[in-house]
Amino acid sequence: MTPPPAEAGEESGARAPLSGTASAPWPAPAPLRVRWLGRVRYRDAHALQRALHAGGGGDYLLLLEHHPVYTLGLRAWTDSRHLLVDPAQLGAELVQADRGGNVTYHGPGQLVGYPIVSVPVRPGATSAHVHGLEQVVINALSDLGLTGAARRQGYPGVWVEDRKICAVGVRLTRGRSMHGFALNVDPDLSMFSHIVPCGIREGGVTSLAAEGVRATMAEVVDAMARRAAERWAGAGGVERQDVAGRASPSEPGEESGARAPLSGTATPSNAADGRELLTIGARKPPWLRARAEMGPGYRALKQTMRSLELVTVCEEAGCPNIFECWGAGTATFMINGDRCTRACAFCLVDTRRPAAPDGDEPERVAEAVARMGLGHAVVTAVARDDLADGGASAFAATVAAIRRRSPGATVELLVPDCKGDPSALEVIFAARPDVLNHNLETVARLQRAARPSASYARSLAVLVRAKAAGLATKSGVMLGMGETEQEVVGALADLRSVGVDVVTLGQYLRPTAAHLPVARWWHPDEFTRLRRRAEAMGFAHVEASPLTRSSYHARDAVNAVGTAAADAG
Repeated sequence: MTPPPAEAGEESGARAPLSGTASAPWPAPAPLRVRWLGRVRYRDAHALQRALHAGGGGDYLLLLEHHPVYTLGLRAWTDSRHLLVDPAQLGAELVQADRGGNVTYHGPGQLVGYPIVSVPVRPGATSAHVHGLEQVVINALSDLGLTGAARRQGYPGVWVEDRKICAVGVRLTRGRSMHGFALNVDPDLSMFSHIVPCGIREGGVTSLAAEGVRATMAEVVDAMARRAAERWAGAGGVERQDVAGRASPSEPGEESGARAPLSGTATPSNAADGRELLTIGARKPPWLRARAEMGPGYRALKQTMRSLELVTVCEEAGCPNIFECWGAGTATFMINGDRCTRACAFCLVDTRRPAAPDGDEPERVAEAVARMGLGHAVVTAVARDDLADGGASAFAATVAAIRRRSPGATVELLVPDCKGDPSALEVIFAARPDVLNHNLETVARLQRAARPSASYARSLAVLVRAKAAGLATKSGVMLGMGETEQEVVGALADLRSVGVDVVTLGQYLRPTAAHLPVARWWHPDEFTRLRRRAEAMGFAHVEASPLTRSSYHARDAVNAVGTAAADAG
């Protein structure tokens, strides 16, 4: 089989041949991966940075806006004289940052860039990196029509005369960089009046808008990405993906701050290669037709679920593998009720107002696992944004109940993001599931259309935190909503770069005419090619086929993770 084309040269709609002879070395050199992530909480961006910095996934440039936050550099940890007001009074967070410098502000209308790139280890490396970063900003500002931007002797950052337009603060460790720049495009400049920015009392703060340059955030991102590529992209070129924003920033969701889609479209109204979308009645290809075999195993498991008043995602989400899995005595239990507080555009689960949590549910799940003699139990849940902990305590209670009743069973949890709340997630992680699964679901460009209350960056941060807690991690991506193969490969690279161990790839099937349309059916050979690419990236286990779902062959995944851990030890 011909290896896939080098990422830097891939056409967005092109697909590699499904057969042939390899004619070039593979894998190709890693590209600089540029990601426009929209509006992201500082804690999530920091977790993502740390994982990319520690991992071996190549060089990244993360571009984003933050929710209002004041950050304290190392010098400000013990000296708060430059913080003049309690940030809580301003609706802003206050966090300690593991970079040099003093205090600064980040918020909407400000482009923040985090280059996580390799830097030669030599004397003066930090100064050289800072100067190079400043030059990238100066060049981009010139492209946008601001020609007076320059360095100022003794003061890091980029200035317009005595007015600071871009703060710079970095950290270098083991030849890798973290943190970066904060460029004022059109933020609320009054937020800087509550601090002594960067501890510098001389001079003021300005922005592109204040200097008379009316550039959109999209234009600024494009200019910075171009100039950054000149400095940091190597033989692998650049691979860029953008999260598309919503029309109204008042709507919920972490990425709603994006002023406009920076590439592609926010909704998959057309297939990525220009073909017509498939109608709800479109005939499925033969490889998507699952046989309904309601044998004794299927009937016995169904009776167990009904007698214990349990819910399965197999039924609620209309999984095509239900007959195969139930016939083999396996199922994915769904806790915290059967009604979700989110309305993802691909999902069949009920979205009416949920009922109060059932305190006996964990014990009933454990009883079902014991009755069925399961060696591996998979537990998921609806999103419960109405609960203070997002439903985390029910996950922990269910794991504990299963282990009391079936101490030899392994447990996989497929969790929602709990709004990214670190304390809620820690409750889940402390239960020590054998596998922690959280699905990315789709590529960056289609996140807002597919799951409007979630976030690409936040999902990656959930997986980062689980990995940092010492858990085996797993995620999944659906294909068929309008993504390109290059975008899928980029999403796989992002998952592997933050340490994800197991990945699943399957075909999206439209539940009803009210859900997102199917752009196309991906061929089994294409899934095979993607599986090989994912395996080459270093995933411990990859499930990729048209009918693959998150929990398909889940026992194989936990075994593979255990084998990989043993080999590494």
